[in-house]
Amino acid sequence: MLPTKRVEPFAAKLHFIPRGIRPVQAALINAQRDYFSHAPGWVLLTTTGRRTGLPRETLLPCVRSDNDVYLISTYGWQSDWIRNLRKNPKVKVTCNGVVVAGHAKMIEALDRKTRIVGEHPFVPFAPFELVHAVALNPAMRPLLVAFLRRWVASRPMVVVRT
Repeated sequence: MLPTKRVEPFAAKLHFIPRGIRPVQAALINAQRDYFSHAPGWVLLTTTGRRTGLPRETLLPCVRSDNDVYLISTYGWQSDWIRNLRKNPKVKVTCNGVVVAGHAKMIEALDRKTRIVGEHPFVPFAPFELVHAVALNPAMRPLLVAFLRRWVASRPMVVVRT
């Protein structure tokens, strides 16, 4: 059986943008730490740097279910946090103001990813409550789920067990 080549999303070509604004993002997160550590639909993920071994914190949109936190990488396999997780899956997550240790696992099976976004739809790129309220409206849910199933196909999904 031939190995399949991963298809990167178009956003992976734009990954230089978040890398370029990393200091600005870090300053924003530090200035608004209390808000982001309690914000619904967001998590502060702390990974271990794959080269330095230092803690690396990233603000990510998520959906929570029981003891699981689901994350999708907008920038595909190019995201630094994804690369860090592949080297060391031990993480810390800050959600609802609490820091807990967890273990990250990549979800690569398309059928499992589409099932998860069908059960737990979220708008991974919209931090605004109004956008979430409209997108998660029962009348809009089928459109959101259809979009997410297509969107998640070329992106890695991670489940963090806490």
